[in-house]
Amino acid sequence: MKNTVKILLLSAFTFASINMSKANDNLKIMTDIGQQKTFLKAEKLLAKSYSQQYKNLYNQLYYYPLQPYLDQRRLSETMQLSSAGEIAVFLEKYRDSPLDWPLRKAWLRYLAKKNKGTLFLEFYKKTSNTALTCQKLQFSLAAGMPASVVLPQVTKLWIVGKSLDKVCDPLIKQWQQAGYRTDDVVWQRITLVADGGKHSLIPYLTGLLPKEQQYLGRLWHQVRRDPAKVARQDKFIKKSAKESQIYTYGIKRLVWRDPNKALASYKQAQQDFSFSASQSQKITEKFAVALASKNHPQARVWLEKLDPVNVEPSIMQWQLTDVLKQQNWHLVLQELAKMASRYKTKLQWQYWYARALIGTGELERGQDVMSELATKRHYYGFLAASYLETPVSLQNSPLAITSQEKNGVLLHPAAKRAFEFYYLGRYVEARREWRYWLSQLNYREKLVAAKLANENGWFDRAIFTLAQVGYLNDVELRFPKAFDKKINRHAQQQDINPAWAFAIARRESSFMTDARSPVGAKGLMQLMPNTAKQLKRGSLSRRYLYNAENNIQLGTKYLRKLLDKNKGNQILATASYNAGPYRVKKWLKNTSAMPADIWIETIPFKETRNYVKSVLAYQEIYQHQPGQVSRVFEQVINMNIGD
Repeated sequence: MKNTVKILLLSAFTFASINMSKANDNLKIMTDIGQQKTFLKAEKLLAKSYSQQYKNLYNQLYYYPLQPYLDQRRLSETMQLSSAGEIAVFLEKYRDSPLDWPLRKAWLRYLAKKNKGTLFLEFYKKTSNTALTCQKLQFSLAAGMPASVVLPQVTKLWIVGKSLDKVCDPLIKQWQQAGYRTDDVVWQRITLVADGGKHSLIPYLTGLLPKEQQYLGRLWHQVRRDPAKVARQDKFIKKSAKESQIYTYGIKRLVWRDPNKALASYKQAQQDFSFSASQSQKITEKFAVALASKNHPQARVWLEKLDPVNVEPSIMQWQLTDVLKQQNWHLVLQELAKMASRYKTKLQWQYWYARALIGTGELERGQDVMSELATKRHYYGFLAASYLETPVSLQNSPLAITSQEKNGVLLHPAAKRAFEFYYLGRYVEARREWRYWLSQLNYREKLVAAKLANENGWFDRAIFTLAQVGYLNDVELRFPKAFDKKINRHAQQQDINPAWAFAIARRESSFMTDARSPVGAKGLMQLMPNTAKQLKRGSLSRRYLYNAENNIQLGTKYLRKLLDKNKGNQILATASYNAGPYRVKKWLKNTSAMPADIWIETIPFKETRNYVKSVLAYQEIYQHQPGQVSRVFEQVINMNIGD
């Protein structure tokens, strides 16, 4: 690598060679491939850790950063009481690091199985693991801790929206016999289970209520499965406070499924129930948002019922959306005037305030607000700059980090383990070590770590670390040209703007090759497997999309397909990439023509609305390079969307 300082990190991560350069002081971390191979061989022989072959390999790794992981696995897989001393030393040495909990958890489970309460309590550390917490409380009781201290802690464990581990049964039985399982506690758990928890538990919990209250549990279950049940007023016998609670939950769901039925039901319910102020407020907010997002004719009525001072920002979005669709700038000014002063400094509202001023003829005031806004590196700042036809401001302030600072932070054992896992391609373990390492660093050292990550191609750690510490002005670190050769090549093959592809990958995964979303999207550009199969026109392996080349190839191909489907409109293609082409088509149906910035602001899905704004802003940053002219936001300002 030319013009860099190369630091060869051998098994001890000592600096074996340094080539200084006057051009820059990048630090490229390289590891000893021979040591890596030895480590991988030793891992395979862990089942025979007693063998001479394993011992020979192990001894060769004395200074290798990941050698402790061999000890951790050996201790976990050959667990016995005689290992207590060695385990104690290991856990103390690596306390709170990623090496700690996997071994500690296995050891605690082993001790519980062996009924070694004293040792269990000695090694126990507070955890979210319910089974281990229950065992800790049981051993505490057995050790003589007063029940009046232990049993109240069980109440918090019991009031959850899911089933409890069977190991907790004896403790819960004692807790119940002591009188802690009251009707109110049962009701609290039913509420949690019904409202987003495991609703199949409701019949069991219902049986724990007094007979005269069990109909409430059955009603919860019915409304959870079908919120339209709230339209049956005869099911709410007493119109009590608990029935009001169930009704409130159901009507908030029903308005999204069947707005007209919800409106009719709630009109009658207001005469029959005594809703609390909090319940009425929550119902009103939910109705306002649901009706506004569906363009329901009653939306404005419900939006106007909201208290402008106490309304949440998410609700303000819909109040503004409703008047923006009308392009009535006088109404926009009125809505913004009602807004609580604490929100008026947000760039979003400043932009629409300026647009409204200009739209009502107050050109000078509007342009003054736009001019101030145009100095911001932000979606709305870029919009303002394009509106005024002035250059955008990237506010770039690169970090100045010395080689000495980099060498200093790399002395931390967790740093060595993190980078070693990274180069082995074990990204989950690498990120665990990175998070632990970061927790040991001060503010300046975290900035140094981010710089190191970027220089070594670990782009997502640099991006997330800078965001975590709040240093947002090193534009190149936050928006790296990661995988640039691959992205540029495939973007050119698909005849799409490479800056757009960079922006999508940055927004989707922050260039994390093994990224996986909760719904199953995978890789750099977060492709769904079924979409990828259609694009590839054939089957693909489970890990196919985690390969950067494959993912970029199919991701750029999908962008091209969406661009064609939307007649070359990149804004609609971007929205389609996030929400799906059919949903965007539905949004466009019967939509009157409106400026693109208004259309983006009125996208019904918050996730997609923010996604489109982010991708446009990121593309502006990626495209804003020497010798390039960016017209991303110029197109937004001059474009209309809709029929």
